[in-house]
Amino acid sequence: MLVSFRRLLVPLTALVVFSPLKSVGADLNLVGIEMIRLLQNGHYARIPYDSKLGQRFLNEYLDSLDPDKIYFTQPEIDHFRAELGGEIQALLVQGKALAPAGEIFELYRTRVKEQTAFTTELLAQEKFTFASDRELVTDRDDIPWPANAEAMKAEWRLFLEESLLAETIRREKLDHIAASQGKLSPFTEGMTIQNKITLRQERFLKAVIDSNEADVANYLFSAVTRSHDPHCEYQSPREHERFRINISNQLVGIGASLSAEDDGATKIQGIIRGGPADKQGELKLGDRIIAVSPKNDGNFESVMFLHINKVVEKILGKEGTEVGLKISDGDSADAPGHVVVIQRGKVVLKEDLTSSKIYDYESGEKIGVITIPSFYFPYEGGGNSVSLDVRRILKRFNKEGVSGVVLDLTNNGGGSLDEVATMVGLFVPRGPVVQTKTTSGYIEPLKSSSRVAFYKGPLVMLTTKGSASATEILAAALQDYNRAVIVGSSSTYGKGTIQRPVDIANWLPALPFSARDKAGHVKFTTGKYYRVSGGSVQQRGVIPDIILPSMARLSDEAEFGEKFNDYALPYDVIRVAAGFKPLSRENLFPTVLSARSAKRVMDSQDFKYRVEDIEFLKKELSEKTTSLNLEKRRAKLAEYEGRREARNRERRARFARMEELDKGTFNIYRMNLEDLDTEELVPFDPENDEDQYMRREKSEIDQLDDTPEWPSRIHPVKREGMKVLLDLIEVTKASEAAGTIQQ
Repeated sequence: MLVSFRRLLVPLTALVVFSPLKSVGADLNLVGIEMIRLLQNGHYARIPYDSKLGQRFLNEYLDSLDPDKIYFTQPEIDHFRAELGGEIQALLVQGKALAPAGEIFELYRTRVKEQTAFTTELLAQEKFTFASDRELVTDRDDIPWPANAEAMKAEWRLFLEESLLAETIRREKLDHIAASQGKLSPFTEGMTIQNKITLRQERFLKAVIDSNEADVANYLFSAVTRSHDPHCEYQSPREHERFRINISNQLVGIGASLSAEDDGATKIQGIIRGGPADKQGELKLGDRIIAVSPKNDGNFESVMFLHINKVVEKILGKEGTEVGLKISDGDSADAPGHVVVIQRGKVVLKEDLTSSKIYDYESGEKIGVITIPSFYFPYEGGGNSVSLDVRRILKRFNKEGVSGVVLDLTNNGGGSLDEVATMVGLFVPRGPVVQTKTTSGYIEPLKSSSRVAFYKGPLVMLTTKGSASATEILAAALQDYNRAVIVGSSSTYGKGTIQRPVDIANWLPALPFSARDKAGHVKFTTGKYYRVSGGSVQQRGVIPDIILPSMARLSDEAEFGEKFNDYALPYDVIRVAAGFKPLSRENLFPTVLSARSAKRVMDSQDFKYRVEDIEFLKKELSEKTTSLNLEKRRAKLAEYEGRREARNRERRARFARMEELDKGTFNIYRMNLEDLDTEELVPFDPENDEDQYMRREKSEIDQLDDTPEWPSRIHPVKREGMKVLLDLIEVTKASEAAGTIQQ
């Protein structure tokens, strides 16, 4: 994600005054009109609003309701497309699209009810033996919808069989692991498989039944925005609040992690240390919420089978207000409950903030590793700034005399354009760091304001296919300036577009009885960004200097990245940015570092395992169906379990040796944001639960996980990145001594 909050550079058409609303709440047809105006006038691609685009809108809407193609028949789909596909874009402009969208949704709701009744009847009347050779098509993209009602019910049956069989296999796997550890089955007193599937279906049915006009509008508006490009989206008020929380890493609530349980309750899965719930003290890990009083006024609203996002919405609120939670007193959600009252407070999601560690080697080198989960920033007046946090860490690194720095941005999906532009300036002197281009063709370079780089030492950056947007700007700039060695997958994600969120309420006319705060936001693409060297990362991503083969191939097999998305904008190139003056490429010693890394990767058992996983994944992806035969699935499970157990045995022995070797090689010091001002460095203890920001429940099933932890909690990719950095430090010092460093 890459978000810009600069002014739109395109004019917006004048607003039209509409007749008064008929009911309290946002007029969703009017919201749709204004959303379309914003997209038509502001979206980068300037897509013609014709019947072709209308068909795209409709197809996306139908796919969002029925991605597995089991709730509509092909004749119904053909009818929708013939009657509505070429008109829906015009109906949106006229404010008339919600009526036909609602009619389609009502048919969908009816089918979900029918499927639930059908499933309940089958479970009651039939015993499933899983002895047939039937298969379920798992790749649903290119298959047609069922030809008629009978074919649709046949698909429902196949999906039910797959659910039952998958749960059967899952339980057999966990029972096997429990027996190997001398433990009892975790399912001895739990619900039956049939009950689990029934309750899961009931939760889904309740969500569909409870859907209202706003939910239908959300489905339709999301389909419309998604039809423009993969990163254009409509955000309902609830979704925008989640966006605000994610971008700022801050919320006002109780400081607890929730999960939806099969019996309909909402479970307390984690409690943030020092948060409101932790300070109040009554809420316990594993507690099951069955009702919520958002105002703590004694009026409790049942949250049984309620979607987890709606439960969270009831718990969030204004700072200083109270929320009442009714907690079940037994294992069953039907048990009587007691009430816990918690005063809402500001909660900083510290697990999602930048963190760091110092590795102090016996050889005398110190290296710092900075983990940056996202490019967060203070959004709408609250939150942290990632560039300021990284600057603080680098300042402490400089004080401690680190020899080099690893920036870990693996799976960092992006964030603020301004934050990443500032961050580039921490590592390169004043100059252009990225170029942006609007739909009018205007190109603007964003420049670093730093006269000199804040950190000048050896630098390595880690990326994966999940590293996207703002992360790609940082990687591209550091690579173009020859400032850092990029290590990672075959490429980054490949998102080279900029989005701007707009509050639709600001464009609505002021009408009586209109809940403007319910209008939502539209986040749409207003430009593309380019490297200072002129290239785009769109669809192609940033190709690392040192590619870890197993990561690259595994990601490629999974078809993950911008180039695999529907309606992705094209790749193109612009001119080199004025004032771009790269450092010497030779100062990064690419040939030496690549050769050393390739040798280590070739000798690494963990990377060899990844290659095996690739072959397994390739085979899985080539199979477009899954067997509904129990013995065939058991055979596949036995193969998987045999491989897993053999790896764990080998790893436990090898990891123990590596752990001992690490202890004699370096000391690790924790350097989270709250540690930066301490007098002494804080030793990192991976076994100390107090180092974790959240206390988490570990269920009986969780405790069966016997996968060994990475030695010293260092993933093979990070370990290789650290070794590349040590190589860079070594050869840099040797070259400086020999006087061969180029200025």
